[in-house]
Amino acid sequence: MQSGETHTTDEDRQGGDMTSAASPHLTGGLDTLVIPGRVDADRAELTPRGELVHGCAEILARALAGLPATVTRVDLDMAGVHFMDTAGLQFLDVLADHGRQRALTVTATNWNGQPRRILELAGLDTTDPLSGLDATGPVPAAPPAAPTVSAVSLERAERLHVLQEEVEQLRQAIASRPVIDQARGILMATHGCTSDEAWHILRETSQLSNTKLRDVAAAVTASAEADGPPPPAELRTALHRAVARRRRG
Repeated sequence: MQSGETHTTDEDRQGGDMTSAASPHLTGGLDTLVIPGRVDADRAELTPRGELVHGCAEILARALAGLPATVTRVDLDMAGVHFMDTAGLQFLDVLADHGRQRALTVTATNWNGQPRRILELAGLDTTDPLSGLDATGPVPAAPPAAPTVSAVSLERAERLHVLQEEVEQLRQAIASRPVIDQARGILMATHGCTSDEAWHILRETSQLSNTKLRDVAAAVTASAEADGPPPPAELRTALHRAVARRRRG
């Protein structure tokens, strides 16, 4: 079976397992979305794992299309999804549309962490986000001709802007993760501290020097290389203070 396809056997239709997987996505290939699940009589329980990013809606559509015709309820447990951008809203649209078109009960529950925050910013109920969707997306708060439409539109535009900014910040944090991990390793070897202690040292150094965390990590990593430049004086001072505090604490 090729990646991205859903294969449902007779065993699946009688209560076996099923899995739908995606090709590596375009955000760095960090964690491919997979949708394993189980069909039990007329109920399908799907447990997506990974990230809701570009292509996630198509993956869900394939998983839903592979369900047996006897299914009358589809429940998604979203606890295994740890990252989501605006493509996650399309993912929910596909699920809601599937329920409407086939007269099924569909749910998506157990949202946690960053995906839950995205739902909040999008103005959706984190316990039942499908309740805030119609056939074309979020349900308008008022009819188009109502006087409050302009205010509602502005509020939603602001929410979307905040959502996009938060997603971008998370992308930058993910992109800088390798150099941060390297810096943590250097601090652990240099000061005999744990991984968590090294993380706190980096974060405190960032705060004391008013320097971005990834820039602190890059300076620490560069200074460990042969003939590498030492960190700037202000950064060195902040780093020494952070290490001293961690030793005292």
